Amino acid sequence: MLGFLVLIAIAAIRLRDLFAVVMLFGIYSLLTAALFMNLDAVDVAFTEAAVGAGVTTVLMLSALHLTRRWEDEPRHNPLLPLLVVTITGAVLIYATLDAPLLGDASAPVHQHVAPRYIEKGPQEVGMPNMVTAVLASYRGYDTFGETVVIFTAGLAVMLLLGIQEGPQAHRGRNAIGDQVVLKVVVKLLIPLILMYGLYVHFHGDFGAGGGFQAGVIFAAGFVLYDLVFGEGQARAVIPPNWLHRLAALGVLIYGGVGVVSLLQGRPFLDYSVLAHDPVHGQHLGVLLVELGVGITVFSVVLSIFYALSGRRRQS
Repeated sequence: MLGFLVLIAIAAIRLRDLFAVVMLFGIYSLLTAALFMNLDAVDVAFTEAAVGAGVTTVLMLSALHLTRRWEDEPRHNPLLPLLVVTITGAVLIYATLDAPLLGDASAPVHQHVAPRYIEKGPQEVGMPNMVTAVLASYRGYDTFGETVVIFTAGLAVMLLLGIQEGPQAHRGRNAIGDQVVLKVVVKLLIPLILMYGLYVHFHGDFGAGGGFQAGVIFAAGFVLYDLVFGEGQARAVIPPNWLHRLAALGVLIYGGVGVVSLLQGRPFLDYSVLAHDPVHGQHLGVLLVELGVGITVFSVVLSIFYALSGRRRQS
């Protein structure tokens, strides 16, 4: 799989057909997800498949629709960029020479941090999925920062592009024409996609999933609805002026849980005070912060798609 990743990267660099490059990027993300699965990193593989191979491919195709399919020939000598990339790659490889080998039981992470989480996690957090316990509870500060970064990225896209009413934003107009069979199939698929998003969100305590993956899946469902039934129909269901409010609401939900902890005399994002029992408080806190993450991710992804799909094609 690593060999295929290298070949795909080389092919993407050499191709001038940007549509083919986007497709290769999607294949690259799918193979990366398979590689993560092979390494038993199920949650990371889930995220890579949903974001990299799924939504990111749609967003890049939407951006490509606004420009041209074929890339111009480079107007500069490629030797200097190639030299910079080669030196940077050599430095990165050199920096990893003293890193512990994959699966090395004597690695520092297995001697200090991991045993603490594995030993105390079931009693302190009470979640079978250790990844969710670490990300949403033990490392809640970092995850809150990542949520703010996602919100900031969506805000930056809105400031740069905005959401415009393009010529295809009228009801009955869609990107693929009047495809009756496809509409019937999508009508059956969209409820299943949204239900699966709910399952991924609420099952994150017990298996792979969580707010980030659920938000992306929800956004993918509405993107599919937009592509098949038209942007006007999609915007009637989820108006664009809701999205920035929802994105801010998700951040406020996450931060509000931490404020409640402070008001109870505990550290920021200490969920143990949210219920009569500390373990139940942890479950409630993780559920609320994951809800905030899911709302923000859903809103930002759909906002970016609206911003790209609503613009006119450049001549």
